[in-house]
Amino acid sequence: MCGRYALGIRASFVRHQFQEHDMPVEDAPEDDDVRQTYNFAPGSHGLVYRADVPDWGAGGGSRPSHQAAGSPAPEDQDEQESDMEDPKETKYKLQAMKWGLVPFWTKRSPDYGSVMRTINARDDSLAQSGGMWNTMKQKKRCIVVAQGFYEWLKKNGGKEKIPYFTKRKDGQLMCFAGLWDCVQYEGSDEKHYTYTIITTDSNKQLSFLHDRMPVILDNGSDSLRTWLDPKLSEWSKGLQSLLKPYDGELECYPVTKEVGKVGNNSPTFIVPVASMENKNNIANFFSNAKKAAAGKEETKAIEAEETEVSQQKVHVEHDEREQRSTVEHSSTEDNAPLPVPSPPSPTTESKRARDVDTKDDDMSRAKAVKIADPSACATPATSPDKKTGKKTRSSTSNVTRGSPAESGDRSQRITDFFNK
Repeated sequence: MCGRYALGIRASFVRHQFQEHDMPVEDAPEDDDVRQTYNFAPGSHGLVYRADVPDWGAGGGSRPSHQAAGSPAPEDQDEQESDMEDPKETKYKLQAMKWGLVPFWTKRSPDYGSVMRTINARDDSLAQSGGMWNTMKQKKRCIVVAQGFYEWLKKNGGKEKIPYFTKRKDGQLMCFAGLWDCVQYEGSDEKHYTYTIITTDSNKQLSFLHDRMPVILDNGSDSLRTWLDPKLSEWSKGLQSLLKPYDGELECYPVTKEVGKVGNNSPTFIVPVASMENKNNIANFFSNAKKAAAGKEETKAIEAEETEVSQQKVHVEHDEREQRSTVEHSSTEDNAPLPVPSPPSPTTESKRARDVDTKDDDMSRAKAVKIADPSACATPATSPDKKTGKKTRSSTSNVTRGSPAESGDRSQRITDFFNK
């Protein structure tokens, strides 16, 4: 069966994607009219793609007697019937409908339990003549739009259920074969549009998970166009043959158990538990713990899936001319790797050595001058008063560096200067 799927995208986005695959969309609901959730459950309003035919279905003809009470105005009826007279003018549209088909003959709103019994229609039931699906399968066929669907793998006799998400490997939208109907309850003028998803036997890839799967038709394919063709208003073996297990490439992997609660919604619901993107997720933490305790075969399978997902990461191309490496610095605010300083070149090193030698020579020469001239270390005297009219002289003017032998007591000369 198919009891939960993902539709976390806008109707406008779906319209654009369909038009890219040569699937015309003449009309589409507002984005807010369709529930956008990664945990789509029965009873919610989903997105359906169908031929724009009258509410009683394709193929023209008269309106069913049960719809006479809530029938549209005569001018609307004539307009709808005229659209069906020329098949070349057939248009297709996206429409918001409620999941859980309510047949057109229903007089009162059914309870939730009754709706749950019509969220799926088995392909083998459609093969039989008559039955509740007889009118819908001939005149009211549609496509149900999804990103993928969930199924739960039962373990330990059903005590443990692990959710799996299945999607197309090429990333395209999933188109489920479905049926729709329109009903008006007694005493009400409001129309209720509902739908069901057709299921078939599982293919080999999904047989480990469940014995049933939804019928998937490729976007823009001949099979899809045939299924929606309003001119085919009689059930045939050709239409029945379209209801078969999907033979394309699919991806199926375990996801977080949080998807089990209908009220939960998160983009992480369609991300593999074992992927690199969920390393910080609490669900992934417990998954790693289980992997450590799992058998060798199961561990290898999980590790292989992790490798496949990691290889899908964005590849970063580095400049070959950039030779600098990085090193971790825990003292930085963001702990980002910082570039390691480049080693000095031999030319720079020799120049630095010459600068050091020159500096040492200057310091040695200055030291020798201080030793030969102790007066340089003497305390400076106060300058004489300029008002005396005497010519001022430097306190060291009597000292001649070039003739140290003229006097043996240079300090005496300085004292005599102040006594004059």
